[in-house]
Amino acid sequence: MGRGEDVTTGPRTGLQERAEPGIPGVSPGTGTTGRSAAGGTPGRVTPDPAGAHGPAARMFAADAASRGLGMTLQAVGEGTASVGMTVTGAMVNGHGNAHGGFLFTLADTAFACACNSYGPQAVGAAADIVFVAPAREGDVLTAHAVERTRFGRSGVYDVRITRDDQVVAEFRGHSRVIRAVEG
Repeated sequence: MGRGEDVTTGPRTGLQERAEPGIPGVSPGTGTTGRSAAGGTPGRVTPDPAGAHGPAARMFAADAASRGLGMTLQAVGEGTASVGMTVTGAMVNGHGNAHGGFLFTLADTAFACACNSYGPQAVGAAADIVFVAPAREGDVLTAHAVERTRFGRSGVYDVRITRDDQVVAEFRGHSRVIRAVEG
């Protein structure tokens, strides 16, 4: 697959395109574009976001819901983010699979970090998810978010949740930069 193609929709169009982060077999911190939120090298994401001080890292640090579920910010760059989570027994539904709401929350968190990586505060305007394969207790999942396009105050982001090299879910989120509220 060449640059500008998407595995689910074919060729991409838009004002901006991003390389696909989190491709199976490629370690985090490689293969993305932009400058890290911590001011790192162009073409790299922050491999250790614990030391990151950018807007997405600050937002994640204040996200009690995601951190309470055991999520970790693994990497962040302009328009990209990777977030990890281990499925716990409390996250399993009556079928023995990870509840879809927890998978959505994982993807939504990666989406939030990616769309807030630039600095202006952005919120989700809409999102949908397709569940591809079940996840089970003990599975270590990673959500890789990538910006597809930004236009005006809006953006479109794709998030792929994987377990090892297997796709578990595909998520698409639409963001909106909010205007600063003066107080």
